[in-house]
Amino acid sequence: MAAASDELRPLPEIALRPMLESDVPEVVALERLSYPFPWSEGIFRDCVRVGYTCRVLDLGAQIIGYGVMSSGAGEAHILNVCVQPIFRARGLGRRLLEHLMDVGAAAGMLEIFLEVRPTNTAAIRLYQSLAFEQVGMRRGYYQAVHGREDAVILRTSLRGRRPRTG
Repeated sequence: MAAASDELRPLPEIALRPMLESDVPEVVALERLSYPFPWSEGIFRDCVRVGYTCRVLDLGAQIIGYGVMSSGAGEAHILNVCVQPIFRARGLGRRLLEHLMDVGAAAGMLEIFLEVRPTNTAAIRLYQSLAFEQVGMRRGYYQAVHGREDAVILRTSLRGRRPRTG
């Protein structure tokens, strides 16, 4: 009987909250799971320390995603967005991105940029659905298994964006 009630129990809500320095080891583990050339623990710690917008998706005390954004001089730059593989294609990447865009707009940023591998078509489709457009290419930007890979530079305007509440 207890097993049946356990099956009906809803999943804990996914909280979107600021990344804490104590979250960094778990974020790094997710980064290593997701990318062949991951950011180091030091990079994440520096991003938190210098005050970049660093957010995590927290599911019952388990980090299942994160996003990092810098901003200044009227521009925001999404540096890293990641969702744990088993939670992808469920709208969580969109939720992170929209939150980062809202934070940038609320801080008075006029536009927001990001880079993406041309081979990451799922991410490109997501970015395009959020009105990002290609504005350039960085040759040899990413480390790759066989040399370097280019990065597509995408941009969208934050002018007039009204941050969502809740």
